[in-house]
Amino acid sequence: MGEAKLVRFPEDSVILYEGELSLEMYKIISGHAEVYTGYGTDSESVVGIIGKDACFGELGMLLHEPAIFTIKAYSDVYAMRISEEEVGEFMAKNHSSVLNIMRNMAKSMMSMRKQISMLLKEAEEGSRPDQNQIMNATKAMRGYAMYRSIQQAADELQR
Repeated sequence: MGEAKLVRFPEDSVILYEGELSLEMYKIISGHAEVYTGYGTDSESVVGIIGKDACFGELGMLLHEPAIFTIKAYSDVYAMRISEEEVGEFMAKNHSSVLNIMRNMAKSMMSMRKQISMLLKEAEEGSRPDQNQIMNATKAMRGYAMYRSIQQAADELQR
């Protein structure tokens, strides 16, 4: 089994592109990165900023699926790069990272539930949902789908 590698991403560099297939995940050791949907398009939106101890790229690595977010270095980012072969050892040694992934999954599911409830309420009242509500619901559902897929992959790894 190989060892995870420490890699540096300079400020403003794109670490991972939405739609790109990458079979590695990353854990930020220092620095901050922006998370985008629709990066470089008219519908570009910053979903959030992540920092120390945040993980990203799990979906591609675990499921061999394209990334659903673009990750861009906001400042110089130093990250641990973990390959598919190294993920079991990483999970065994990084319980807090696994817990953070689970917390993010739970937050995404709660956000999705809230957004869907708001859209349903507006539909029941006969009014057209606000475009921002639709966009927020879409983002929440993308996040939920990503973490649901990660959970399925984690279950497969345990079998």
